[in-house]
Amino acid sequence: MREIILGTAGHVDHGKTSLIRALTGIETDRLKEEKKRGITIELGFAYLDLPCGHRLGIVDVPGHEKFIRNMVAGAAGMDMVAFIIAADEGIMPQTVEHFDICRLLGVRDGLIVLTKKDMVEAEWLEMVEEEVREFFRGSFLEDAPLVAVSSVTGEGIERITEILDDKVRAMDFREEFGPFRLAVDRVFSMKGFGTVITGTSLSGRIGVGDDLMFYPGGLKAKIRGIQVHGRDVEVVEAGHRTAINLQGIEKEEISRGDLAATPGSLTPSTLLDARLHYLESNSRELKNRTQVRVHVGTREIVGRVVLMEADTIRPGSDANVQLILQDPAAVWPGDRFVIRSYSPITTIGGGTILNNAPRKRKRTLERDRQRNREIFAIYTDGSDEERMLLFLEESGLTGITADQLATRLGVFGKKLKKLLQQPVSKGLIQVVESETQRLIAGSTMEQLTATILDFLAAYHRDNPLRTGLAKEELRSRLRPEIDQRLLHYALSLLTRKKKIVQEGAEVRLAGHQVTLQVDEQEMQDKIERLYLDAGLTPPNFKDVLATFAEFPEQQIRQVINLLLQENRLVKINEALYFHPRVLAELTERVREFILSEGEIDAPRFKELTGLTRKFSIPLLEYFDKIKLTIRIGDKRVLRKGEKS
Repeated sequence: MREIILGTAGHVDHGKTSLIRALTGIETDRLKEEKKRGITIELGFAYLDLPCGHRLGIVDVPGHEKFIRNMVAGAAGMDMVAFIIAADEGIMPQTVEHFDICRLLGVRDGLIVLTKKDMVEAEWLEMVEEEVREFFRGSFLEDAPLVAVSSVTGEGIERITEILDDKVRAMDFREEFGPFRLAVDRVFSMKGFGTVITGTSLSGRIGVGDDLMFYPGGLKAKIRGIQVHGRDVEVVEAGHRTAINLQGIEKEEISRGDLAATPGSLTPSTLLDARLHYLESNSRELKNRTQVRVHVGTREIVGRVVLMEADTIRPGSDANVQLILQDPAAVWPGDRFVIRSYSPITTIGGGTILNNAPRKRKRTLERDRQRNREIFAIYTDGSDEERMLLFLEESGLTGITADQLATRLGVFGKKLKKLLQQPVSKGLIQVVESETQRLIAGSTMEQLTATILDFLAAYHRDNPLRTGLAKEELRSRLRPEIDQRLLHYALSLLTRKKKIVQEGAEVRLAGHQVTLQVDEQEMQDKIERLYLDAGLTPPNFKDVLATFAEFPEQQIRQVINLLLQENRLVKINEALYFHPRVLAELTERVREFILSEGEIDAPRFKELTGLTRKFSIPLLEYFDKIKLTIRIGDKRVLRKGEKS
């Protein structure tokens, strides 16, 4: 069953760790430096067994401004927050920043805890409560339960447990199973066990023996064991604080911030399309291409914010942006992010990832900005089908596999298959390769087939004496060049529509026929007669050009090519052509000779035909090529099947 994660938030030394200790009996500060300094530095973890029978996972985050990066990493997986404010101090700088981070990361439930109740008078406590209520006005914590507690005396602790129990009882625990994802917040080695990672499982389920891939690097490892709150389990689902023991990977190969996930479920990218909220508390406008620190999951990446429709945005504004990252991020659409200024480091905004692998977008011209508005409107207001078609159109002739499309949409398995059915049946999406389920937008395929038809029409116009064009030549001359499978699919589509005809390795328009002019017809007949009369000593190409010197060389070549296509000439090599009747007669003579003598070699072939080496060697190689003979040393014998 899905577990609920409760996270803490609040200013340094406001009693977050003490509250968890009072609630659970678990000490979350484990580092020597934390105990020495009396502050939380790294994330701490605990759990609380509620009266309803549910085990609540708890993440304790550091409150000091120097460790905000760690706080963001912990907040990334929380379902609700226990917002901690010390009664003797009230609202402080990290109170504000932590609250901004919770809102930016999409936390939508929680409670407010006023700690250190035992250190203030009743009137002071009442004043702080009013201040706190005013601070949270208009937010998701406006009507949240507010409890004043003392972690020293235990007053109020039981009430917190009751509130958490009521909240968990009211929650919907249905989880849509998809690929497993876990944001790594800690990695270490244990003697006798090997590499261990910990984190909050964000989605899906996974079990012992399954493979995990670490993004963005792409390294793979097998799961040796899984623990949830110190208990061994065979399977873990979304929402659990999880420790996974791995085999096949070293500790040094994994970093905090990596995402452990089902192989193939993510597409790392250095470009992200996103909706950004620029906090009202900022003192200046955000300029296009401002350098920032992007926090996503448990990872921090330096990048730049590209504003899609403006040059600046004012504090308190929302904007469509493209994040250009120095290192790739592995995210799903819908994941939340936080941005902090590069220097000095403060939280300035955040929002939602809309496209996890977009192409680089133009923004200079007004038409570019208008197109960006349309694209982002599809992200936010469009249907899954509209977003799917957008991704396919932008992928162009490369297309997207069904697995890649799933990671772009965040839709998997049967749900994706169902989503594809209607657009595929309507031709809005073409399945180019059934094995990999490579998909291309129907509009892109229409453009490609139109380009092929236009190209063939131009080719026939420029080469009227050629029956068709070699498919491979067509593929190499198309721009942009396409792969063989896509060409095969496009040609099959055009063939079914009776737009083209495929003949062997060549393709032509369905209505194309070679029509010779009177002089070309005469030339064709004369060239054929020339080769027939020459017998076994045909002219070379230069001799033919000299014979028909009044015609352009290209025209003569086209006539000869037509003779070859119509099997009225046979090409032996680049320099030698023979009339097929002459070759047929020679073939029969060679067969009869070998049947009589058992074999033939170059001297006896020369004696049989009276030909010089210039003709005899190419002809002997021709007989090998057409599989009449097979060469054994310096001699040739008939192949099997030619001996009767």
